[in-house]
Amino acid sequence: MDERGLHRLIGTIIDPERLADDCAVIPCGDLAMVASTDMLHETTDFPTGMTDWQIGWMATAVTLSDIASMGAAPGEVLLAVGLDRPERLRGIMEGARDCCTTFGAELAGGDLDAHGELTIVSTGLGTVAPAYLVRRRGARPGDVVAVTGPLGEAQAALLGYDRHIRELLEPQPRVREGRALGHAGVSAMMDISDGLALSLYDLLAVNNCGFSIDTARLPLPAGVPDDEAQELALYGGGDFELLFTAPPDILPVPGVTAHIIGEVIEERAVLADEKPLERRGYLHEWKG
Repeated sequence: MDERGLHRLIGTIIDPERLADDCAVIPCGDLAMVASTDMLHETTDFPTGMTDWQIGWMATAVTLSDIASMGAAPGEVLLAVGLDRPERLRGIMEGARDCCTTFGAELAGGDLDAHGELTIVSTGLGTVAPAYLVRRRGARPGDVVAVTGPLGEAQAALLGYDRHIRELLEPQPRVREGRALGHAGVSAMMDISDGLALSLYDLLAVNNCGFSIDTARLPLPAGVPDDEAQELALYGGGDFELLFTAPPDILPVPGVTAHIIGEVIEERAVLADEKPLERRGYLHEWKG
């Protein structure tokens, strides 16, 4: 059983529409509030060698990336820290604060307790005018499929390609790009941190259309042999780019780097070079 299977279980208990996007959407006067929460554990989410400052940065960045995927402006971040050693707290909190400051958010509080393994839960709130809110649902045949930057860099760093170590340890959520794409009128968008292939299948699950990509157009991690780079771009996790669909005539969007990698098709399938794309990527799994 993997996490997406368990999401289907949750959808039998609460409204499954609540599970269809990177953030929950909550009416807030004339605006929409978006809310996201992420849990990270040291053994599964923080690569060996990270500083405490980088851990705080990453724990915050994952949540800001979700907010960006909705076209929203970040507001407040709350950080709950299950702390294994008290001397680590300052670095973690300073990293989280610096990430918030860099991307226009505020570290506003949270919770703290003792824990055998460092565990951090970050919760973020953002706001957006309803006209500019972007969901995963909304792709239309004839739209292009695009991403905001190179794919597979974080996974490349894990495999020893040190030129990509910053992308792995200090990821940059695409907050400015998400807002610009929302204002430009993209039709669907999501965070791509679990890998391109899985993200395309996530879009397939909520749209009445499919997606066809051309692997020759993928923006690959630099300094990696082509065959390996393509594998990382398709299936590697840890990237903080945005995957979106859009009417072709709205691109380019000023200030946004966009790599068109394919198109939205009528057939409900995910294709790469006109063949079915394997559904795999970064997934939490439970054995047995």
